[in-house]
Amino acid sequence: MKDIAIYGAGGFGRETACLLREINEVAPTWNFIGFFDDGLPAGTRNHQGETLGGIDALNALDRDLAIVFAIAAPKTVEELFGRISNSRIEFPNIVAPTARVLDPATLKLGRGNVISHHSSISCDVELGDFNLFNTQIYVGHDARVGSFNMFNPGVRISGNVSVGDRNFFGVGSVVLQGVSVGDDATLGANSVLFRPARNGSTYFGNPAKKFDF
Repeated sequence: MKDIAIYGAGGFGRETACLLREINEVAPTWNFIGFFDDGLPAGTRNHQGETLGGIDALNALDRDLAIVFAIAAPKTVEELFGRISNSRIEFPNIVAPTARVLDPATLKLGRGNVISHHSSISCDVELGDFNLFNTQIYVGHDARVGSFNMFNPGVRISGNVSVGDRNFFGVGSVVLQGVSVGDDATLGANSVLFRPARNGSTYFGNPAKKFDF
C-alpha cells in the first residue's frame, strides 16, 4: 500500500481519513500516516490520526508520499499547492466506493480530486484538479469544472454547466442547466442559480441573487 497523508486536520480532513479507510476495506490501497496542518502543533492528535507538521515539514520530507487536500477553502488549497516544492509528493484522486461514474470512458479527470460518498458523475464530464466533492454531489452530463472548487454536501450541478476555478458551493445549492459560473464565486446554501455567476460574486436565494458586502 502507498503512504498517504491528508492536508487539513479539521472536520473534512477527519471525514477524508474515514473515506481512505473505507477504500481500503474494498481494496487495500492506502497507508494513512497522518495529517499536515499549519494551524496545529506537530503531535496534535484527533480520533483519526496525528498532525505531522505544516508546509515546512512536508517540503523537508525525504520520502515518496501522496497528499490529499481536505480544506473547504478554495483559495487556501490553491495557495498551499503552490507552496509545495517537494518533488516526491504526488496528488492522487480519491474516489469513494459508493460514488458512481455513469460512463468512466468519457470522464476527463485531473489530479487531486476528492469524490465523496454517494456522489454521482454523469457522462461526458470534465473535472480539473483539486476539486473537493463532499457527500451526495451530482454533476450532470457535459459539465465542465475547473480546479480548486469546493462542493459542499448535496450540491447539484446540472447538465451543460460550466464552472471555473476557486468557487464555493454551499450545502444543497443548485446550478441549473447550461448556466455558467466564473471564478471565485460563492453560492449560498440551498440557493438556486438561474443566471450566470460573475467572477468574485456572492449569490443567495431561490432564484439566487447577487449580494454585495
